[in-house]
Amino acid sequence: MKLVILGGGGFRVPLVHGALLRDAAEASTARVTEVALHDTDATRLAVMQRVLAAQAAAHSAARPGAVVSPPAVTATTDLDTALDGADFVFSAMRVGGLEGRTADERIALDLGLLGQETTGPGGVGYGLRTVPVALDVAERIRRLAPEAWVINFTNPAGMITQAMQTVLGERVVGICDSPLGLAKRAAGVLGHGLDDLEIDYAGLNHLGWLTGLRLDGRDLLPELIADGAALGAIEEGHLFGTEWLQALGSLPNEYLYYYYFTRDAIAQITSAPQTRGEYLVAQQADFYSAVAASRDDAWQRWDAVRRERNATYMQETRESDDGESHERAEADVEGGGYEGVALALMAAIARDEPARLILNVRNGTAVPGLSADAVVEVPCRVDASGPVPLPISALAGHALGLAQQVKAVDELVIRAAVERSRSLAVEAFALHPLVDSVTVARQLLDGYRHRLPEHYAW
Repeated sequence: MKLVILGGGGFRVPLVHGALLRDAAEASTARVTEVALHDTDATRLAVMQRVLAAQAAAHSAARPGAVVSPPAVTATTDLDTALDGADFVFSAMRVGGLEGRTADERIALDLGLLGQETTGPGGVGYGLRTVPVALDVAERIRRLAPEAWVINFTNPAGMITQAMQTVLGERVVGICDSPLGLAKRAAGVLGHGLDDLEIDYAGLNHLGWLTGLRLDGRDLLPELIADGAALGAIEEGHLFGTEWLQALGSLPNEYLYYYYFTRDAIAQITSAPQTRGEYLVAQQADFYSAVAASRDDAWQRWDAVRRERNATYMQETRESDDGESHERAEADVEGGGYEGVALALMAAIARDEPARLILNVRNGTAVPGLSADAVVEVPCRVDASGPVPLPISALAGHALGLAQQVKAVDELVIRAAVERSRSLAVEAFALHPLVDSVTVARQLLDGYRHRLPEHYAW
């Protein structure tokens, strides 16, 4: 099977490659034998090829006598060449690069708003420049690999998945590791693995709630919600506080911190010497230049930078009122996550190995109150025919209202990008719940047009 990775020069590609190496050692049928990396940056592609070669060598050295070869890796800056004959396409593009991410953060922060890459005005700006590229990719896939499945990790993941589905239908599936990570932590503190439980989770990407964990029909989540000590021991207890979680009666996705504690998040981000995007720009520039300049230690350099990067993920959400911060759990730092979801999804489809995953899929009737074509994030059963949403509880009024508003913004962004409409773009910014003024919405769009004119020249 041929897997194409869009954004193939990106820093997290070795996570997917590592999952494929492990699968090559364990799977007896229908595994990925070819990985085609695509990126617009030839230098980053060359660096990533070296990292993956060193990773494969380290993997083989740790398993002497293995008879299964690792996937062959190729790289190209030509999109059509990469896509031709693909069985799966993993999309992890970042249109505008990390410089675009810093714009998503700083343009909003300079106007007193939340500056974050997928949540709030930053997600609107990110979507406006990404949707046209994603639609072009979808059209090319329809022409060059019409039977391929697209696994979308490109953010804002729900919005981009929905845009690509207008071309390719339900063969586009969005993934994220946050929901399963949340469910895994909750199950673990209750003394169970996820295989034991039915997960009740619903919402949108980066905007969902865990409302139940059922064992043989009995919901265990209320026991966790009622136990302040157990609740305080997991990441969500640190993040939201046990009192707020008990008031909600559910466990929110970590990104809901930006909605429930907006002022706190803005204060914490602005008090830091640099934004997350600015930190990553510097870190990755150092990494790529160091690997390009040296013939040694490509894999070890990457792994060290990965650990540092993971340990500082969403750092602003772990600051307490007294300025102290708690560290991420070691399992969260080491665990990765999205690459496991991607591999499980591919195995379920290609090898008909049924799996239960939380995915971004077409709603149908899964979440009442949202349109049938809306892409939602819900538990699914996946087999060779693809994902099918599992029964879930209806969202509570406050949660459904927030999801409806954010989904309406997603759909406005898609329309604005397709129609190249300034008025629709302003409307999308203005109607987002984290933007407090139409005047500010206009200033946001003007900020993007000034800072990144090549992406907003309409």
